[in-house]
Amino acid sequence: MTENAREQAAQALESELSKLFGRARSVSLTLAAKVHPGLDGASYALLLHLNDIGAVRAADVVERTGLDKSTVSRQIARLTELGLIERVPDPSDGRARLVQLTETGSERLAKVRNDRWQKLRAMFGKWSTDDLSEFSRLLGKLNADL
Repeated sequence: MTENAREQAAQALESELSKLFGRARSVSLTLAAKVHPGLDGASYALLLHLNDIGAVRAADVVERTGLDKSTVSRQIARLTELGLIERVPDPSDGRARLVQLTETGSERLAKVRNDRWQKLRAMFGKWSTDDLSEFSRLLGKLNADL
């Protein structure tokens, strides 16, 4: 492969990633609004993260996500205000509190994720198994490098 061809491939990839990230932001905002009309995209991402990891200390959320402590604190406050997460006592340390999804938060998020999953399955239904496997492998490689 010539240097020029590699440069063109890199530029095409950058362009496609830019489109993908823009669409992902748009989809996140749409999905966030379906969970709760007052939910923003960043807090939606935190809600997804909390759903995946379960009850956790706020400090652990900061460590796991790499987000600023004040950002996580603001998002937790907003999610609590919307009734999507709650603070509960930490069973291993009575002085500490954990954050976790409320029943309402879990139910709303599950419905939105299920709807999204159905749409993705329909879209990827046109793809071959080999294409899906290769795309998944390459996305995994990209995520590991990022």
